[in-house]
Amino acid sequence: MSWLRTALIAMPGPHLVAGDAVRARAADILRPAGALARLDELAAWMAEWQGTPAPTVERPAALIFAADHGVAAAGVSKYPIEVTGAMLAAFRAQQSTVTAFAAAAGATVHAVDVGVGRPTGDIRTEPALSPARFEDCVAAGRDAVDALDADLLVLGEMGIGNTTAAAAVAAALGDGDAEAWVGRGTGVDDEGLARKHAAVAAAVARIVGLTDPLEVLREVGGAELVAIAAAVMAARRRQLPVMLDGYVVTAAALPLAVAAHDALA
Repeated sequence: MSWLRTALIAMPGPHLVAGDAVRARAADILRPAGALARLDELAAWMAEWQGTPAPTVERPAALIFAADHGVAAAGVSKYPIEVTGAMLAAFRAQQSTVTAFAAAAGATVHAVDVGVGRPTGDIRTEPALSPARFEDCVAAGRDAVDALDADLLVLGEMGIGNTTAAAAVAAALGDGDAEAWVGRGTGVDDEGLARKHAAVAAAVARIVGLTDPLEVLREVGGAELVAIAAAVMAARRRQLPVMLDGYVVTAAALPLAVAAHDALA
């Protein structure tokens, strides 16, 4: 885990001067107090990470990482594992909802296979990834970002069973009962939800006492979750703003924030 650990230690910080310039400019605009406050905050954040007092979004890009999960065998999803590969093909053929939205927004979409047809270990009984495969996924996430010509990055994922892995990561690093982190995902019925609860509880129990957040990610996460975490850090190194959206993407980034509290600043 050398690159990811080093990236967490040697993170560039935001350009605070650029952000302050945006805030000062916003304060000079005549309007009701607090109007467009959230938009002002977003503009300042973009300025800090693009390193300019005049941030722009001209080349937005989405990276979607796809992989299969061994825990899908536990019946935790409404759909079969083959759907992951079918969705990957749809992304690449520009025949999906996300690619339609991206086209409307002028964004490019890049779908990256980090494990379709190569399921992770069943996290109930074994590590999701070997150390070597973990590093391969880190490299895939990093290299995908490095290959982009973008000024804003949106991260996405596809993987039948990955909300179970995401819940296991969140539960292992968070507080409370493991079941509290579990949702219906693809829309499983009550029996499916019970299987999902049991799978997450078993995964978390298997690694009880493990405190290294990156090891938690390797043990109970998934290939696309690791690639997403690496992509976040690669974007940080480039000072490329990143949008996190959705439970799986957020869970993938959680170990970074646990390892370094300002990793997602």
